Amino acid sequence: MKSIAISGSARQNVGKRDAKELRYQGQVPAVLYGGKEQTHFSVSAADLKAVLYTPEVIFIDLDINGTKTRAIVQDAQFHPLTDLVRHVDFLQLSDDKEVSINIPVKLTGTSPGVKLGGKLVQKLRKLRVKALPNNLPQEIEVPLESLEVGKSFRVDQVKVENAKVLNNSDDTIVSVIMSRALRQAEQEAAKAAQGGKGGKK
Repeated sequence: MKSIAISGSARQNVGKRDAKELRYQGQVPAVLYGGKEQTHFSVSAADLKAVLYTPEVIFIDLDINGTKTRAIVQDAQFHPLTDLVRHVDFLQLSDDKEVSINIPVKLTGTSPGVKLGGKLVQKLRKLRVKALPNNLPQEIEVPLESLEVGKSFRVDQVKVENAKVLNNSDDTIVSVIMSRALRQAEQEAAKAAQGGKGGKK
């Protein structure tokens, strides 16, 4: 799993006025959960870009006034108009404590159904996975080689070592459906075949 280091500063005041002042200074109010007690601190908005604006799961080596902790982003709140981050919740990681997080799906290979003109439809781009931090996969690979037109790849077909996928087992991750062009071509081929049979009377 990828990791980056981020430094934070402990907050003495946690009111709205203080949070507003922090944002004005380019800082983001944050809370660290999962330890013996919650820690309120602030981090640079610029430092968060590499963590928040990516589909990847990234471990964060947090340094808050000299106290170091390994964590992940559990939740982030964004401004509805500017899309700037307003608040971040971090979850402290322990090597012996399982966590549940969303892991991105990576499609691999080529679908024979798509080669024939079918349309690839991906319904799930992330899967909820529960595992010890060191067993969390960077991504979950879903092979497309067996996907003919009309076939799907479901959650129960996913293989992840030392981890559990929490999504419903019968949920579809990706499927290949009949495209309009392929359906039209098949219909025209069927008409031509019927016309040929009719001409042989």
